[in-house]
Amino acid sequence: MTPFAAWILAQEARALMTRLARVQPFALLEPMVPAAALMPRAQVAIERHLALGRRDLERMVQGFLAWLRGAGRSGSAAQAQRRFTHLRLQFNAALTQFDLFSDVITQRSEHASGVWLSGLDVVAADALTLPGRYFDLPPIICYLDRGAGAAIRRARTRLPGGGENPVAVIRVPRERMVGSGIASSLVHEVGHQASALLDLVASLRPVLRGMQAVDGPDRSAWMLWERWISEIVADFWAIARVGIASTLGLIAVVSLPRAFVFRMESQDPHPAPWIRVMLSCAIGQALYPHPQWARFAALWEAFYPPQGLEAARAQLLMRLRATMPAFVALLVQHRPRSLHGRRLVDVLATEERQPLHLARLYRAWCETPAAMYRAAPSLVFAVIGQARANGRMSPELESELLARLLTHWALESSLKGAAQCANVSSISG
Repeated sequence: MTPFAAWILAQEARALMTRLARVQPFALLEPMVPAAALMPRAQVAIERHLALGRRDLERMVQGFLAWLRGAGRSGSAAQAQRRFTHLRLQFNAALTQFDLFSDVITQRSEHASGVWLSGLDVVAADALTLPGRYFDLPPIICYLDRGAGAAIRRARTRLPGGGENPVAVIRVPRERMVGSGIASSLVHEVGHQASALLDLVASLRPVLRGMQAVDGPDRSAWMLWERWISEIVADFWAIARVGIASTLGLIAVVSLPRAFVFRMESQDPHPAPWIRVMLSCAIGQALYPHPQWARFAALWEAFYPPQGLEAARAQLLMRLRATMPAFVALLVQHRPRSLHGRRLVDVLATEERQPLHLARLYRAWCETPAAMYRAAPSLVFAVIGQARANGRMSPELESELLARLLTHWALESSLKGAAQCANVSSISG
């Protein structure tokens, strides 16, 4: 390698170092009111992950420069260029990860929305929490984006460019701010994280494959239930956590032109919208028996009557509906190894979400509103969703109330975090 080639590559490597030094911790970059800030665990996890990545990259650049000054002098220019190209790709990956979290955190400086997002962090953490030590709860952060659907980048999955995601990042549709339907989207995504932590999909797949072992008219239906199981488990979690609010929110999301409602794509992990709503009502009836589920199932069928579909699609829908009771029973009775022999419904506190109990809580909270602010956030969403379903709460009141609640949860979380930091400081001092 010529001295000129080595000099050019050294200059470029040093330039990478200068740009890397410009990447500052978010704590020095993002202005926001304290109530909108990330929870301390999430902030620390993100900053630590990015700082470790920057240090690793800095060591790699220093190693490359040392190689250029030493053993690299006897190498070829092409070999040196390959090494530098790898460095630059690692640098771009580090920036990609920074931008991923920056897009999330920057929204916390938005007036009102930033605080509401902090409140949603609290709701998500509550919706993921189970009594007992079944898994270590990862930090969760939420952000808003366009579109009707939510999404999650789960904690402990691989990030672009490598490394393990230190937090769960949930994208919430901006069009759902602020109403109880936001709980449907949010807790569904929380359900994906819970499913991964408890290994629920892997636990259910062998059972569903066993149902396909016998040839018969229902085999195609069981194949679809298995294909859709990841999304169905997330729906199950949402229904268990927020009750009818989950189903009403789902109806709002999948109320599409008729052709889309009955569409079944071969590679789509989501159930066809029509059958998904019917399944949501069936799961709700299994968990929380009440006439409301049949009422909303009938309403959905009135919105989208299946009459007039082509014969093959109509036949498949019929098989799905015929196998639905057995499929729902399988979900309810399933005992994954991760729960040490217990059923999912046994650990999800479903007795607190029974419709009559939710209605009683709403009446009590109308008399003593302070009790609502002391209740678990996911339970509050379940109560408000039930009140909407019962016609006891207007959309206007719902939006106003939820905005106040999200602000309260954000402020309470911020003050608790500050108090914990103060306690740690006083102890260490």
